[in-house]
This record gives sequence, C-alpha cells and structure tokens, in this order.
Amino acid sequence: MRSRTVLRVVILILIVIGVLIAAVYLYPNPHVPFEELYADVDPQTVESLRAFRETYPPRQIEVDGVAWEYVALGQGEEAILFLHGMSGAYDIWWQVMEALQDRYRVISVTYPAVDTLEGLSRGVLAILDEEGVDRVTVVGSSLGGYLAQYLVATHPERIERAVFANTFPPNDLIIERTRTIGKLLPFLPEWLVMRTLRSSILNDVYPAASGNAELVRAYLLEQSYGAMSKAQFVARYRCVVEPFTPPDVEALGIPVLIIEASNDPLVEEALRDQLRETYPTATVYQLEGVGHFPYLNEPEKYLRGLEDFLPE
Repeated sequence: MRSRTVLRVVILILIVIGVLIAAVYLYPNPHVPFEELYADVDPQTVESLRAFRETYPPRQIEVDGVAWEYVALGQGEEAILFLHGMSGAYDIWWQVMEALQDRYRVISVTYPAVDTLEGLSRGVLAILDEEGVDRVTVVGSSLGGYLAQYLVATHPERIERAVFANTFPPNDLIIERTRTIGKLLPFLPEWLVMRTLRSSILNDVYPAASGNAELVRAYLLEQSYGAMSKAQFVARYRCVVEPFTPPDVEALGIPVLIIEASNDPLVEEALRDQLRETYPTATVYQLEGVGHFPYLNEPEKYLRGLEDFLPE
C-alpha cells in the first residue's frame, strides 16, 4: 500500500515537471506591431518599406519539399541575385533593389530552415531556373556572402561576377567562439533564443554595428518578433560554420568585389584580412563608419561601390 502511494506521488511529480517543461517550451514568442517597431524610423523610409512589401509580395516555390519565398523585379539583360545574412529576409535589400530595378533584373530570397550550404544553393538555383535566369551577379552579405562564395565554388557556370560583402571566408574563428552556444541552440525554447537575439541587437548590434541606426534596429527586431523562426536561425548558424574549399576565382575568371566596413564588429579585422588574402585579385571597396548593414542604413554609399562594379 505504501509503495503504491509513493509510486503515485512520483508519477504526480513527473507529470508536474512535464507540464512545467512544456509550459517553458510552449511559451509564445511575443509579437510587436509594425508601427511600434518602426516608430523612431524616418517616416519616409517606413512608407518606402511598406510600399515595397505591398507592391512586391513574395512568390513561393517548393524545393526539396521546403517552401522558399523570393521576389523578382526590374528589367534589363543582366540579373543580380541578393543573398541576406543571419537575421535578414528578402526585403532587407529593398532600397538597393529599387535603385537598380530600372537597369537590372533583381532577385532576392529568404532562406527557409535549410541547414546546409548545398541545400541553400539548390533552393537559390531553383529560383533562378524558375525565373529563367542562367547567369547572375551574386551579391551576398554576411552569411549571404559566405553562401555566395560557396555558389562560386560549386556552380561557377551560373555566376557572372560576385560581391562578397561584410563577410568572411571559411575559417576556424567563428566555430571556436560559438561552439558552445551552437550546441545549445537546438535545445533552447524559441522565445529564449529570440529574446537572447533581441538583447544582442539592442546592446551590441544597434550601437556598435549600425551606428545607432533606427532602421537597422527596427528591422532586426521585427525578425526576432516572429518574422524569423528559431528553426531558420539555427539552420543559418549551421551554414555559417559549415566548411568548404574557397573557389579560385582567378582561375575561374570570375570578377570579385569585396565590400567591407572599417568598423564592422560582427566581422572582426582578422576575418576581413582572411577574406582579402583568400581572394587577392578581388577589388576592395572599404566603407568608413557604416557598420555591418550599410545596404540598409547607408544605401547610397553602398550603391556607389556596387554600381562601379556592375556591368553597364
């Protein structure tokens, strides 16, 4: 009789623990309205972003059983493919895309929860095929710049020229510094991952990597408040630390532009040096005081370097 009572108590305790664990994991990631997030951003810029989203809602394509979102706009014989970073989406490039759409065909994607560079490349190439684009100029920033290098290495026949911006080559530094958190990420509840991301945005990225740019702050917070999922964030991290052999762009005959910022804390100087050493024939366009997101908070400066590299 006593043993049955003890068993019931143990079962009850286990049930309570299970409920508590479930409550922790099922606690929702909060949502903040667009108007509140962008309240401190220049109204003209906010209206521009809102209009872009309304005018160019993302198209969808299924690749390997996964839904991809992208936009394609503009006109011209030359096509440009934009690849965003860890906390971006297709419309993070909207200001640059609108400035180029009269002269070029421009395509921008959002990465779903695909956790290998090969998987991302299959999705990107499927989108190009869907749009009837054979060869492109690929412009990638941060993770997007890493993916752009992988595309050049594995599918050079699809690449006309490449821009590796605010990014890094295959390296050991990022793996070593993020190994512990990288192992923990899949097991943490979504709200905690996004809350930690928001803390990083507010305390590190916003002041140091964007020069207190309200647009960068608002856009990245919007991603953390539900525009991006934990699954996407974890998958993107795995792609950032996936090794591969960098392409020999000189042997391939593919022109490369490196865009870097002198004050980019998210891509430290050692990684910027490694990138230039990996691609010694690349043209380097260095921006001063613009941080990690110049295409977002300083699009005019970003465009000047980009347009000098693009074909007429």
